[in-house]
Amino acid sequence: MLSNESLHTPQFNRSISESSMDNSSMEDFWCEVNNIKESSEDGQDDSLLMEVKPADEGDLEAEWLQDAGLSNLISGTQEHDGQALLSTLTRTQAAAVQKRYTTYTQTMRKKNKHTVRDVRDIFGINDSTPSFEPKTLSPIPSNGVQHMIKKPIWKPVTNNSCTLEKPSPSVAEELSFEASFSETVAVDGKDKESEKNQRIKKDDSALPKFIVWKSRFGLTEVGDLSLEDMKKIRYLSLIELTAFYDALGIELKRNRIVRIKGKENGLFGVPLTTLLESDQKKFPGTKVPLIFQKLLQRLEETGLETEGILRVPGSAARVKNLREELEAKFHDNSFDWNKVRNNDAAGLLKMFIRELPSPLFTMEYLPAFITLVEKISKIKLQLQALHLLIMLLPDANRDTAKALLNFLKKVVSNEEKNKMSLWNVSMILAPNLFICKRKSTNKEEMKAAASTAHIVRLLIRYQDILWTVPSFLISQVRKMNEAALINNKRQLIFDKSVRRLLRRKTMERERPERREHCDVPEGVIRVYAPLHSKVSMAIQLNSRTKAKDILARFHCENSHGTSDNVRIHNQSLYEIGGNIGEHCLDPDTYILDVYHVNPHAEWMLKPKSS
Repeated sequence: MLSNESLHTPQFNRSISESSMDNSSMEDFWCEVNNIKESSEDGQDDSLLMEVKPADEGDLEAEWLQDAGLSNLISGTQEHDGQALLSTLTRTQAAAVQKRYTTYTQTMRKKNKHTVRDVRDIFGINDSTPSFEPKTLSPIPSNGVQHMIKKPIWKPVTNNSCTLEKPSPSVAEELSFEASFSETVAVDGKDKESEKNQRIKKDDSALPKFIVWKSRFGLTEVGDLSLEDMKKIRYLSLIELTAFYDALGIELKRNRIVRIKGKENGLFGVPLTTLLESDQKKFPGTKVPLIFQKLLQRLEETGLETEGILRVPGSAARVKNLREELEAKFHDNSFDWNKVRNNDAAGLLKMFIRELPSPLFTMEYLPAFITLVEKISKIKLQLQALHLLIMLLPDANRDTAKALLNFLKKVVSNEEKNKMSLWNVSMILAPNLFICKRKSTNKEEMKAAASTAHIVRLLIRYQDILWTVPSFLISQVRKMNEAALINNKRQLIFDKSVRRLLRRKTMERERPERREHCDVPEGVIRVYAPLHSKVSMAIQLNSRTKAKDILARFHCENSHGTSDNVRIHNQSLYEIGGNIGEHCLDPDTYILDVYHVNPHAEWMLKPKSS
């Protein structure tokens, strides 16, 4: 059953939190907490308050099912998306769904609210069917069709954010995204015992180094998939995170948000989505609020080498005046950024983060962030849980968080001049990210200070890993899309009017297309490039053809005296349609493997959205 505890942002207790450190000082953290208190003494804005209330029995499970894309289990309707999602689940994921649905149905029966479907009807369980129990399966290939691909060929990817120096097999740990985390996780008695007396180490060099291995399908970043497919990734991530916590014997805790009050206009204290709606009217495609981008830009241009940047506070009076002036002059571009001192700009940045009506990492999942540090001892397992939580974030939160963490990485890279280590930066940002305004306080004192600082440290150090979509989730999205297509085709077969329309459209359009496809033999794809002078090209694939090879061929064919050379050079190969919405391919992707997995896809070269 989902927990209803820890409903508020954790309270920070100095003595308890420092006991979780290995004789390491948290002085920067507490100085920042005091600075936050001093800056807010002028009065609280009631428009920024958040209300969190306990849920009735069964409500948390109902909300979980809805958030996991399984609202059809509650409504009893035969929604194709929900059915397609259920058909893709691993055994541990199905067990997690079954557990929550069973709790929900038992509660509803007690309340006599309405008739609910039996869990055996959903999962096809009868008296002779064994119950779901977590079981480790062989890794799921990223293609989603296990019998079509031979044993994957792996390729190491060295990432500066993941390693401080060139990794060696003796010190670097391997990470793979091919298999479900919940299926492969192993918990033994030693792990559980170590949780009780876990101490967070201040020394940044104690963090392990990871090698991320590429399969032949390459790596996929969050922005490489369509919004519709990312919505499905979010559903699957919640189910997988729940199954992962179940496998570790940990209760997944979520806050139930009843009301979030925020301002409808302005710059500070305004929801990210509201800011983006306004900014996108001027600059379509904006993913990070313009005011946030400008603050980061100002600090990157002049503040990265400033000693104590982020730690040393600016003048409270100046920051307050600058905020008021920004609110009045930012949108008409009359604000003078040259007069903003670096420490004041850092103060404005932290104020923006702190005053968001909903925390950047969402109020709903803050307990889950804290739990991953306090209940999981191994860094690799913490990283896997954190990875799934990042996949769960709303698009606006995730894009803004990515911009912030990229800036913080630059701050740490200038440590020799600004004297800000990874741990220093983490201690300063933690209270700004994990303390938020609320109407009531949690009476339970928690040792959350060191935990939240450790979370921020993981976010900064391993950010390039965390914004990579796990391959096994992409595999499941492909299966969902295939199942949805099959269901849609079955529905269309029984619609006579649609069938007549399809016959007419077939006569008008399908015959020429068939002739075109007949001209393309097996193993050959036609790649379209609207921005090139040669707008399409047939490419014969072999086992060694990569996405970057196709890009290079188009570039070579179109590089003779063209004035659009710069415009066409920064393009990517996209896989579009079939069992995926839109997928920007890694330059190292082996295209024949993708072709076998998605033979009905179309292929296009176009600029990658930033």
